[in-house]
Formats: sequence, C-alpha cells, structure tokens
Amino acid sequence: MSPRSASVNEELRRRSRERLLQAAVELVGERGYEATTLGDIAQRAGAARGLVSYYFPGKRQLLQSAVHRLMHLTLEAALLREPRPTGPDAGNELMARAIDAILGLAHDHPLLMRTHMAGILTAEGFIQCPEQQRLAQLLRETVTAYGSPDPDADYPLLRALLMGSVVPLLLPGAPMPQARLRAELFQRYGLPWELGVPPAEKPPGGTRAPSATPL
Repeated sequence: MSPRSASVNEELRRRSRERLLQAAVELVGERGYEATTLGDIAQRAGAARGLVSYYFPGKRQLLQSAVHRLMHLTLEAALLREPRPTGPDAGNELMARAIDAILGLAHDHPLLMRTHMAGILTAEGFIQCPEQQRLAQLLRETVTAYGSPDPDADYPLLRALLMGSVVPLLLPGAPMPQARLRAELFQRYGLPWELGVPPAEKPPGGTRAPSATPL
C-alpha cells in the first residue's frame, strides 16, 4: 500500500480536529464545563484521548476554539444567507445579520456561551486560534461592508459591543431581553429594526429610534 500523501494526512488531521471541536460544543452545551472531561470529548469524537492533547494544551483552550468555530460558522451562514444583500444598503443588512447571529447564539446556547465568556474573563484570557482568526476576519469584512474607514479600529469596537451585549443576555437570574439588547445595538449603528431577523414586529417600548451614526 502506498503511503498517504501530505495533503491527505493534512485533511485527516483537519477532520480529526473539527470532530473534537464539535464534540466539545455538544458535550459542554449538554452537561456543562465541569461535568465534561477530555476523555468524554475524545469518545464523542471517536478519537484517541491522546489526540486531544496533540491539538490543544487543555480543556479551556479546546472549548474556546470550539465556541469560536461555532460562532464563525453561524456568522458565516448568516452573512451568506439568501437572498444576498445588494445595493447601497447591503452593508447595513450585513451588520444586522452579524448582530442577530451573535445574539442568537447566546439565546440558543446559554450554558455554552456563559461558560465561554467565563473562560475569557479568567486568567487564561482571550486565546488566539485559527477559529478565532476566521471569526475576526468575518467581523472585519462586515464593518468594511458597513462603510468603516478604519476596519482595524472598528472591528475591536464591534467585538466589544457584541460581547457587552452577550453578558447581560446570559446573566443568571436577571437576563436582559434579547430584543432590547438588539434594539440598542441597532440604534448604535443606525440600523432599521426590520433588517436581519427581527424577533418582533416592532422594537421594544422605550427604545430610541435609530439614528444614522456611522462607526
């Protein structure tokens, strides 16, 4: 039997890593962080336990990469959803879709996203990984399409605003409504409520009308 080519080996490694990332998302979302072991993740992924340590230095790093992958795939699907936005307002629609995608993840996966945010705020901090870099690139492209003259400066601001909205949405015992947080972000970026995937026909009462304030 001929040895596998380098490209085949690289593809097999990529698939193994992605199975581990998907398994981490599933198990932490089901059981929580403490109740999920690296052995559990390897078993769910159909991989050897040692393979986890080959790709990731620890469970926290694995989880961050796994959630960044989920965020990247969700955001990408939202931005590419048909019908694709065109014309002068395309950038506004893409910004609206990006906001809805991230808030939607927090709403649909509260345990997973709460665990992710807690990890970022601990001593490990924000971990750079390929999944985070792909997410960052999508957000940079979004602020560019929106009309930012300086995407490298405005991307971190958008990231901070999204993270700042996710935290109150996930706050145990006193979460803020998703619609209210969405309305505040839409007001910040001057986006009409009907763009993206509005959770209600009208914005919640007490919300200011959006003003066309650029980044």
